[in-house]
Amino acid sequence: MYIELLGYLSSLLVVFSMLMTSVVKLRIINMIGSTLFAIYALLIYSYPTAATNACLIVINLYNLYRLNKNARNYAIVKLPPTDSFVRFFLDSHERDMKQFFPVINKNILYDYTCLICHDTNPVGILLAKTEEDGVLNIHVDYTIPAYRNSSVEKYLLTWLAKEPITKLVTNNVSETHATYLKKIGFTEKDGRLVKNIEKV
Repeated sequence: MYIELLGYLSSLLVVFSMLMTSVVKLRIINMIGSTLFAIYALLIYSYPTAATNACLIVINLYNLYRLNKNARNYAIVKLPPTDSFVRFFLDSHERDMKQFFPVINKNILYDYTCLICHDTNPVGILLAKTEEDGVLNIHVDYTIPAYRNSSVEKYLLTWLAKEPITKLVTNNVSETHATYLKKIGFTEKDGRLVKNIEKV
C-alpha cells in the first residue's frame, strides 16, 4: 500500500511541475517527482521506468546548472521611452506586472528604459529615472514568470555596476516584491528601498 502511495505521490509531483510558470520551480519539482518515481520503480522491479526517471533527474540537474550559469546569454538593450515595443511589452504583461508594481503609469517618459533579453527574446523590463549623484530611481523592474528565480536579476545588477550609477532606490512595490528586494540586498531608508551599487 505504501509503495502505491509513493507511486501516486511521484506522479502527482511530475504533473504538478508542469503547472509551474517559473522554469526553475518546474525543474526542481519535476526532479523531486522523478527521484521518487525512480525509487518507486526500483521497489516494484520496473528497471526501465527507473532508468527513464534517472535520465530525467540528470536532465533537470543539467538545465538547472544552465539556468544558473547562463548570464552570458543575456543582453540589455537601452531604448528611448517612446519606443513602441516598450508600450507593447507593458501592455502584454500589465496584469501580471501589477501584482508587483501596483502603481504603473505608462504615460511617464522614463529616461532609463531597458529591455532584458535572453538570446533574442525579451524576458524583462527596467523603467527608471535618474536622479542626482548617480542615483537610479526604479519604477518597474519586471521579469516574466518563466524567468523568475533565475539569473536575470544577478545579470542586471552586474550590468548596472558598469554604468555610472552609485545607488538604486525604489518604492511603490508590493510586499511580495519588497521582500524579494530585501533578500538581494535592498534596505529600507526614508520610506524607500535602497541598495548601493558595488562597482566591478
